[in-house]
Parts: sequence; C-alpha cells; structure tokens
Amino acid sequence: MIKSMTGYGFSSSEDHQALVTVEIKCLNSKFLDLNLRLPRVFSDREMEVRTLISDRMERGKITVQADYVRKGAGELRQTYNEDLFIRYYTEYKKLADRVMAPYDALFQLALNAPEVIQNNLTEMASDEEYARFKTVLDEALQQCINFRNSEGSILQQEFVKLIQSIRESLKKINELDRGRLDKVRDKLRTQVASLFSDESFDRNRLEQELLYYAEKLDIREECVRLEAHLNYFLRTIDEHVSAGKKLSFIAQEIGREINTLGAKANDAAIQQVVVMMKEDLEKIKEQLANVL
Repeated sequence: MIKSMTGYGFSSSEDHQALVTVEIKCLNSKFLDLNLRLPRVFSDREMEVRTLISDRMERGKITVQADYVRKGAGELRQTYNEDLFIRYYTEYKKLADRVMAPYDALFQLALNAPEVIQNNLTEMASDEEYARFKTVLDEALQQCINFRNSEGSILQQEFVKLIQSIRESLKKINELDRGRLDKVRDKLRTQVASLFSDESFDRNRLEQELLYYAEKLDIREECVRLEAHLNYFLRTIDEHVSAGKKLSFIAQEIGREINTLGAKANDAAIQQVVVMMKEDLEKIKEQLANVL
C-alpha cells in the first residue's frame, strides 16, 4: 500500500474554557524534518508531543502549528503587589524631593519595579487541558494520514500503469529480438566474404568470432532480469507497509537493465523502444520522490 509524503490535516475544538486549533502540513523529505510550534502553556510537553507526531508520521518535512487560547474574559491577567508598589513609590518620592525632581514619572517607575506586577494565570497547562489538546492533535494527525493514504492510492494506480507500459515495451523487444542474432551472423559472413577470398581466412576461426560476438549481443538474460524486477516492484507496492526507499532501489535496478539492453542490442528498432522505457522509468522516479 503506497502512502504519499504530501499531506494536510486540521482540527479544532472550542467551548467556554478555551479554543484549540492544530494545523499540520507535510511535504517531501528523505528524513523526518519536524517543525513544531507549540503554545507556551505546553512547552514542558514538547518532547512528548514530538514523539507522538514522529510515531504517526514516520517521514517527511512536517510543520505543526498549534494554538491554545484560554477564555478568561472576567479574570484579570495581572495582579499587583500594592504594598510593594507603595513602598517603591514612597522611596522614589523621597529621592525626588532630595534633588527637587518632578513626580511625573514616579508612578510608572514604581509600577515597573521588580515583583510589583504578578501574572495571575497558571503558566503551564493542566493535565485536563493537555488531554484536550492531545485529542485535537490526534484528529489532525489522522486527517493528515488519511490525506496521505488517498494521495498514495492515486500514485499506486499511476505506478501500475507505468510498469505495465514498460512491460509492453519489453514484449516488443522480445519480438524484435527473434532472429536478430541470425541476421547479425549472416551480415558478418557476407561482409567477410566480400572482403576476402575463400582461401584467405579460417572458417573455423570466423565461426568462433561470430559466436563470441553473438554472446556479447545476446540480451535474453537482461530481459529475464528486467521482467523479474518489474514483478518485484508490483509486489512491493501491494505490501501492507509503504516502502518508498525500497521502491527507489528497485527502480534503480530496472534502469540498470534497461540501459544494458540499449547498449547491447545494437539495433535501431530496439533502441527506440528502450528510449520509451526510459521515459516511463523517469516518470516513476519523479513520483517515487513523493512516496513515504
């Protein structure tokens, strides 16, 4: 089963306590490249969240944007240490009197003094808040996985189509190869006979050279190996786990056999078919860059 590395997922939850949103975007990458943007209230859970995402997403360039907004409209976000503020203000006023300075800036100066302003909200999220955030994250991850599976299904259909096209080209090569070596032998004999008289060369030696030359031009072994690689590719895309790297290795082997066919054939018609096979293989390689 093929899975794409491209994916998108979004989930949100809102009630009278908070608004939670999680957005996930996935692109191609040889490795797991996770860019995680968590709200500050969950900063102490970052490693746990990273592990959760890594276990589900496996590989790709993944960007996760999470937001958590508490709804405390009637609750003060800051409180003030009034006693400490008065003490600061009094001291600053005494200093201003000694140097006969104006009082205009003393209020702001005392307000910004250390420990006068205090945060009234809990900085880190509670277990209940984290559980709610995790539920939304799980939903976004599942959406992204479903997106990958859907894209992978489309890719798999395209791979089957291209592999079948290469297989059809291989059948044409097998048809063109029938009698090709006999034609090569006859051509060489004719050329040699036209250059030398019957007494000027050793016929046994000529037969040996023709046999050696024919073995170098024989492409039957490459055709058999190419057929095996094509079958292996199709079996691999039907496996339960997506194996993009494995498919890339098989594609390399397919390309190696196709190149050898083109080099050994020494036949214009076969080489034209080889060009078509290479074109199909390049399309496969391009799409494999997006397979998980």
